[in-house]
Amino acid sequence: MTETTSRRRAPGMSPEDRREMIVAAALPLLVEHGAAVSTLQIAKAAGIGEATIFRAFADKDELLDACLAAALRNDHVLAELDCVPLDQPLAARLTEAAATLHAYLERMGAVTAALHAAGRRRERARPGDGGATDSRANAVERTQQAVVRLLEPDRDTLRLPVEHLAVIFLGLLFGRRGTPGGAETPIETLVDVFLHGVVGKPADPS
Repeated sequence: MTETTSRRRAPGMSPEDRREMIVAAALPLLVEHGAAVSTLQIAKAAGIGEATIFRAFADKDELLDACLAAALRNDHVLAELDCVPLDQPLAARLTEAAATLHAYLERMGAVTAALHAAGRRRERARPGDGGATDSRANAVERTQQAVVRLLEPDRDTLRLPVEHLAVIFLGLLFGRRGTPGGAETPIETLVDVFLHGVVGKPADPS
């Protein structure tokens, strides 16, 4: 008697999951090689055949658009901010949040710089899609609300409304690279200045 063994195939991905998997593999290559990265390089990094990319995306341009959208999307960052314990001191909360947001800004900046260097200034318009501008505005709004949550436990002790302070805090964080010589202000210094200002202790008159 001949025993026939059937080989089971791994469950197939949904089209959306496959697209996300390809984008995840493409992002670090895009940072390294810019828009010149080939679909063959991306396929090898994703462990798939090159033809699979073109079943998930109409062309390379659509894949690059999806990479830009993923770089702008901050769902993962917001989830991390939501996990920051509110029972910590305010300085610790803000330091943890600033470190998380810094990592996000680094990734977003690297991807957008790589695409801009290749002359790609924005996502191509798609039906029913507001493009990168709407995505960025939504990301900023949601990030502000996440910072408001971190400030909320100390609302009664703060000089300004937490909604206003969230905007100021993000402005300081986004401007960290604008220091002379291109050096970044340490996160701990940024949080300290935000909480305590720039004026030192007054000199002892004695």
